[in-house]
Amino acid sequence: MQSNDYHQLPATEKQLKYARFLSQKTGTVLPWEAQQDRRSLSDWIDAQKSARPVIGQFDNYPSSKQVQFAERIARYKRSEVPHECFRDKGLMSRWIDCNK
Repeated sequence: MQSNDYHQLPATEKQLKYARFLSQKTGTVLPWEAQQDRRSLSDWIDAQKSARPVIGQFDNYPSSKQVQFAERIARYKRSEVPHECFRDKGLMSRWIDCNK
């Protein structure tokens, strides 16, 4: 496929800002070549988004929606959500599934 280089558009400021954010989040270097036009920067962003995210300290905790739903179930059943479920989203998910 032939390319018309004179039609390449520069990367937008919004794209560059998001790419810098992803670069910091994933700890990778944002290449200069990728910053030159919209298409190459978009390809770089897509590659970084599909890469495995860095695991944070609280990534294994249940989401606030999970906690709200579990507490609603517990109130309905007049019971309590076990304390260990608040530290592991897998346990919380299983507790919700067993008590729906």
